[in-house]
Amino acid sequence: MNSCKDALKVLKETSRTFYIPISRLPSKLQEAVASAYLCMRAIDEIEDHPGLDNPTKAKLLRAISLSLQAAVENFTVEDFSIDWGTNQTRLEEVTVRLGEWAILPPATIAPRVWDATAAMADRMAYWADRNWEIQTEADLNRYTFGVAGAVGLLLSDLWAWYDGTQTNRLQGIGFGRGLQAVNILRNRSDDLTRGIDFFPDGWSVDEMHPYSRRNLALADAYTNALPPGPALDFCRIPLALAHGTLNALALGKEKLSRSEVLSLIEGVVPVSG
Repeated sequence: MNSCKDALKVLKETSRTFYIPISRLPSKLQEAVASAYLCMRAIDEIEDHPGLDNPTKAKLLRAISLSLQAAVENFTVEDFSIDWGTNQTRLEEVTVRLGEWAILPPATIAPRVWDATAAMADRMAYWADRNWEIQTEADLNRYTFGVAGAVGLLLSDLWAWYDGTQTNRLQGIGFGRGLQAVNILRNRSDDLTRGIDFFPDGWSVDEMHPYSRRNLALADAYTNALPPGPALDFCRIPLALAHGTLNALALGKEKLSRSEVLSLIEGVVPVSG
């Protein structure tokens, strides 16, 4: 499908890291996972946008959620109506084309992607209203569930839909939460520069590193229990990169180099091109 090829092109421009495992997925599952990633990246770009104030972010995110909640059979791009207003030219391509990503998955699983994206957009709006004020570990758990742990649940549903693969969903939450915790550590300086602190009160990297490792242990268990197949092939790549990034941060590096990223990926799956 040309629409899937176009989606993969935008995906490659948006995240080469996730482009690799998604591009390797079989047809139908590829469309579903690509749709989920691009829809969630679209709203993530709003949450992180440096040029939008928090009320505008919350308004746009809630509008996206409401539009997806109105989706019905034969939902089209035209049905996805968001008034971007004067913000449209400031938003990333992946965001303004969200309607195209929403209609990408097969009809039998599309509503699950819409539901997950709508719920996540509402949660992001909640945190935007509160300027991402995280005071306790419970707050951190709420945030990392809302924007990532829930993705683990969606992935579990996609695997089950595609070929009946069953997973431990608590571990699936840990999979998403662990990846997000590593992102919080990696982006610490940038977040503080824009006035956002995802660390609970009194926490330093001495608490955030163990928090990340606890959740990555759940991610390991989730992934190791997967049978050979597309779900396992997909999960091994971001998990390897999360472990590699956390190890690099513990050594005082800012991030993994491009060569280190490719080396980690090639250690998991053969990469061509």
